[in-house]
Amino acid sequence: MWPWNVAVEAADRPNVLILFADDQRPDAVHAFGNEVIQTPNIDSLVQEGFRFERAYCMGSMTGAVCVPSRAMLNSGRSLFRVDHKLLGIPTAGETFGQQGYVTFGTGKWHNGAESFLRSFQQGTAVFLGGMNDHTKVPLVDVANGEMTNKRVGDGFSSTLFADAAVDFLKSQDSEKPFYAYVAFTAPHDPRQFPDEVADLYPPEEMAMPVNYLPQHPFFNGWMTGRDETLAPWPRTKTIIRHQLAEYYRMITHLDQQIGRVLQALEESGQADNTIIVYAADHGLALGSHGLLGKQSVYEHSMGTPLVLKGPGISAERSSRAFAYLFDIFPSLCQLTGVTPPEGVEGKSLVPIWQGRSHSVRPSIFLAYETFMRAIRTDRWKLIRYPHINRTQLFDLENDPFELHDLANDHRQAQRVADMFALLEQAQVDYGDTLPLTSKDPVDDYIDLTGHKRKPDQHQPEWIVRKYFELEGWDWQDSE
Repeated sequence: MWPWNVAVEAADRPNVLILFADDQRPDAVHAFGNEVIQTPNIDSLVQEGFRFERAYCMGSMTGAVCVPSRAMLNSGRSLFRVDHKLLGIPTAGETFGQQGYVTFGTGKWHNGAESFLRSFQQGTAVFLGGMNDHTKVPLVDVANGEMTNKRVGDGFSSTLFADAAVDFLKSQDSEKPFYAYVAFTAPHDPRQFPDEVADLYPPEEMAMPVNYLPQHPFFNGWMTGRDETLAPWPRTKTIIRHQLAEYYRMITHLDQQIGRVLQALEESGQADNTIIVYAADHGLALGSHGLLGKQSVYEHSMGTPLVLKGPGISAERSSRAFAYLFDIFPSLCQLTGVTPPEGVEGKSLVPIWQGRSHSVRPSIFLAYETFMRAIRTDRWKLIRYPHINRTQLFDLENDPFELHDLANDHRQAQRVADMFALLEQAQVDYGDTLPLTSKDPVDDYIDLTGHKRKPDQHQPEWIVRKYFELEGWDWQDSE
């Protein structure tokens, strides 16, 4: 038993409900300061719970950032010490199930069938893949340790996963606590949306990201990956406004489905004894820095919303303490009295809202493939690109959108050296062996104007016509 675990009577142990979004930027929530987007149900969690303003996915060694992100969330382990399929690694669901909880999962599980079967006693509308047409999601159910009822979902993904969560909540009594994991595939592309939100967010009214660029100014190592081909280069303001509008529609529809789940929890009579976690696997660029995807270590891509609400959690408060997604598992263990397994590296965030500590770590380490490493402290952030031997330094206190690189400012030479040393120490601490300097760096110049693009198999016909064939669309800016 961890020293800070408290005894919790079995009958009084709180339930756990995790609501997990896919590709949601940390600023794509109304209650976080976004005046355009409509997210009243997520807002209610923010207003009644505790928000971490600086929460992160540590990174990824693959373009599918969601895979290691979910592995870290569900294991409590950091990037370089977790297996993508969680093979041989105890999971949160498995741990709670072994200690008296009814465990249930629905939605996206991108970490292999074996680990899902270990993690959840029950599962409905489970998607074992990474992405799909939101109206044709391949699903399975889980019962008695087996996967059954393979089918293609009849409806929109967010609705189907909410349906499954609602049915589960209606079936529960208070004899045993439950651990429910509800992982949506929205707002991950394809950026489809149901008719009921189709008229929201006229593209011409969408505000551009403060750090919008037509192209990224240098070759960051991941410029032509799948996510980056979803719009032509250079990114015009017109095309980014359209993609933002579609993204926001997906999030508002997702919020509506979250509202249905929260209503079902309320009607079950167990809301007051349920810990609710709202988070996302990572963020997304969508025009920021000339990028579209999440394959970078900028704040918009590695940052994630994180809100917790429930018994033992302070309401209507927030913290700027650094948090990782893999802190959620040990935090839930402390709140419920569940003993975590060996190998959990995350820090419990409970002392933060209890006022016993202002932080659980002094800095955040980020990594993407062999192309990027970053370290950020309260004010400063250094990004290193080993393949081109390039460094960026940002003063996040005065430049939160990472627009002004100070790495070549001679007045910051000592700071660059100090931050570089912190980065090297973080690599040691987290088991990262990548050399930060290349003996044979590549050219950092790139211009992708006119670069040929090919849609993946999951994009519906209208998106192919709109963004790839450019049929009937003039994406040039008139301003």
